[in-house]
Amino acid sequence: MDWIAANDALAQLSVQKQTLYAYVSRGLVRAKADDGDPRRSLYSASDIARLKGRRRGARRRSEVAAGAIAWGEPVLESAISTVRDGQLIIRGRTVETLAAKSTLEDMARLLWNADGPPPQQPTRRATGSTPKARAFAMLSRRAGEDAPSLGRSPAALRADAWSILYDFADALAGEPGRGHLHERLARSLRTSAQGADIIRRALVLMADHELNPSTFAVRIAASTGAPLAACALAGLSTLAGPLHGEAPVRALAQLDQLTSAKDAAAEARAMVARGDAIAGWSHPLYPDGDIRAKNLLAALKPKPAIAKALRALERETGDKPNCDAALAAMTRSLGLPDDATFSVFALARMTGWLAHAMEQREAGRLIRPRARYTGA
Repeated sequence: MDWIAANDALAQLSVQKQTLYAYVSRGLVRAKADDGDPRRSLYSASDIARLKGRRRGARRRSEVAAGAIAWGEPVLESAISTVRDGQLIIRGRTVETLAAKSTLEDMARLLWNADGPPPQQPTRRATGSTPKARAFAMLSRRAGEDAPSLGRSPAALRADAWSILYDFADALAGEPGRGHLHERLARSLRTSAQGADIIRRALVLMADHELNPSTFAVRIAASTGAPLAACALAGLSTLAGPLHGEAPVRALAQLDQLTSAKDAAAEARAMVARGDAIAGWSHPLYPDGDIRAKNLLAALKPKPAIAKALRALERETGDKPNCDAALAAMTRSLGLPDDATFSVFALARMTGWLAHAMEQREAGRLIRPRARYTGA
């Protein structure tokens, strides 16, 4: 593999240093330390060339289709959510408006066009030593037992969706519970009433985000007529990847690195100078900053050391924190366990996954993309 210096990469892409660092943090460009000078970073020449090609003007239809898979043009229609002019819109309402007072149950009603929720039925205790293990176990069991979504009425699917959401919350919490979903999760995380309201806000802010990787996986599964639980399992499996739902964990480690340093500003400068992949910063859909992170951090009022670390990274990268960094800041400020980031993200996104699964069933089309053959 060929590697090039930062100046060459910047010249080829015609971008600023902060943009190049953002490409690295999002996994679009690979970077490594220069063997001759560990203070410098080198960048993958092939990744730079690929990005440069994507930035050109007119492209063939096949190239447009390929580019659409990675932050490109829309590939399917949805009435659920979109990002427009820096705002996340869910069923015609801004997520900031919804986050002020709504619960996750309110979001489910909105996303699913549903009444309810219905009275909760007793759940079967999920097995597993961690929230993630229990969540996978519960969905795997239901994926093998539940009826297919194909041919079933919208009312029947919504009833399934409520049942799955409640079972999922119980699996993450580790025991059956009552009350609002954010309260049940907060009790399992042993936080205060104030912390519970911050968790409520985070759940609403993260409930849906257009066609992200896990949601696309859900829609593909739903297009085959799979049970809703199987569709949700496809989403959870995708969310478990380090570049998606586990991204807040990397942001958490990075935040700890900064807050434990004697000088957070100096440590942030060193991280950027080394070309470290900065987790939890910038977002392609929000040039002026991730509105979800902005809203959550404003309500959270992070601890001073955490706020200082966030300011240092913002100053050095020229970018703003995204929802991954905000979830990390919430976890440390509220004194939650490390796996709380995954539990909050997954429970929130379950409402969106189920909405997309049901919308895809209404569309009645199998999602079957084509591949462009590059073999011999």
